Amino acid sequence: MSQPRQLSRRAALAGIGGAAVGVALGGCRCSAQRKARPVSKQSAGSSSAKRMPAVFLPHGGGPWPFIDERVFGLPGMWNKMREYMIKLAMAPPEKPKAVLMISAHWEEALPTVSSAKSPPMLYDYYGFPKESYEVKWPAPGQPELAQTVRDLLERAGMTTRADDKRGFDHGTFVPLKLTYPNADMPTVQLSLMKSLDPRSHIAIGRALEPLRSQGVFIIGSGMSYHNLRELFASMKRQQSVVNEDSKRFDAWLGEAMARDAAGRETALVEWQKAPSARACHPREEHLLPLHVIAGAAGNDAATLPYRDVVMGAHVSAVHFG
Repeated sequence: MSQPRQLSRRAALAGIGGAAVGVALGGCRCSAQRKARPVSKQSAGSSSAKRMPAVFLPHGGGPWPFIDERVFGLPGMWNKMREYMIKLAMAPPEKPKAVLMISAHWEEALPTVSSAKSPPMLYDYYGFPKESYEVKWPAPGQPELAQTVRDLLERAGMTTRADDKRGFDHGTFVPLKLTYPNADMPTVQLSLMKSLDPRSHIAIGRALEPLRSQGVFIIGSGMSYHNLRELFASMKRQQSVVNEDSKRFDAWLGEAMARDAAGRETALVEWQKAPSARACHPREEHLLPLHVIAGAAGNDAATLPYRDVVMGAHVSAVHFG
């Protein structure tokens, strides 16, 4: 077997973190006075559909499933994450009508929805082997669902945009290529807000909760630990040295998610008070998809079906419903 390509520090950090790209190109502001249309049955299925879960998952580093695993460190390190993502297809009680993905790798001033019928691939990582830029996941978009998302957010008093050029970034196609390898799942992306305000992201999720009863599987894709400097140091060591900051933060996360809806929302709003919070999230864009998912959870209890140590850091997935 040939030796894996060695990444520079700069390339590795860029690949793990990705660039937040995709300024809204084709969108338009929604008028606050515009009457919101009803939730589209065409786009999201009938209200008799079984309630879908809302899931926050860690998407790993760059294109990890599609390259030599030794690039990132110890062989087998990603096995549990890979297995978790494959089995994620069994989490909903029936096949979803569509996926609404909130990726840590897309930020806009306003909540922005991808509205292309056939979204392109967005390889928002750098310095990886050639084959990682040949990965395809040609799932369809769903403009009707995109409009429904905007309508629901507008009803909650938010101004939104649509982007008909935005492609699937690696926060979307990396996990979903494992979960839905046939690329037959209609998928729409929703951006984070550049403000990174925790309350605003919980409110976004709360407005979108009705979609879960209409066949839409809502997924937040980020990382429960995302300190690139420390992840790079662990990769350079290529040995299992557990990051104590991540251990403390992950323990807090489990305790916070065990609270009732009001308690966990308070914990997420005040997440910076958590043990080692800023050591684990120097910038919080990889945590905020969890805020959206917690908002969409309603009163559902949380479970943490995936917990692991990757690149020396504790990481977890959080499921509701």
